[in-house]
Amino acid sequence: MDINQQKEQFSNAYLQAITSVAGYSLYKPAVDDNSVDWGIAATGIMGRIRAPRLELQLKSTSRDVIDDLTVRYPLKLKNYNDLRMVDFAIPRILIVVLLPDNLDNWVQQSEEELCMRSCGYWQSLRGMSETQNTSTVTVSIPRNNQFTATSIKLIMEGIGQGVQP
Repeated sequence: MDINQQKEQFSNAYLQAITSVAGYSLYKPAVDDNSVDWGIAATGIMGRIRAPRLELQLKSTSRDVIDDLTVRYPLKLKNYNDLRMVDFAIPRILIVVLLPDNLDNWVQQSEEELCMRSCGYWQSLRGMSETQNTSTVTVSIPRNNQFTATSIKLIMEGIGQGVQP
């Protein structure tokens, strides 16, 4: 497996860990032709909506894309355009998982814990403007948009109330 495949598999594991702690199930479309890698599904009524869902584009990188306030990720133009549309029945977000440069630092394990490094960040691109860029768009994600069990619960509760992220 090459390093990019390892990054993809690690980010999938990160997503699965966070989502399972939050108490939601994941589903994976058979084909990613619409910039949707994964979906999150809740059960039951959460406000006004029964069984709310959220779709995700999942990316990972070990490049230095972080500063004091933001994560600046160069997203392919196709993904940007797919994620910025406002007329989807199921809302969509981008998740970027940042990884240490050194593969040996991705996981630390002892008898007491399994520690995955580093962190995932999320951003809704819904309603973002068109761009004249031809290949990528650098997306700025606030560092306080960490993708955690708490944040996904808040997003899903909002969707249950009819609020798009």
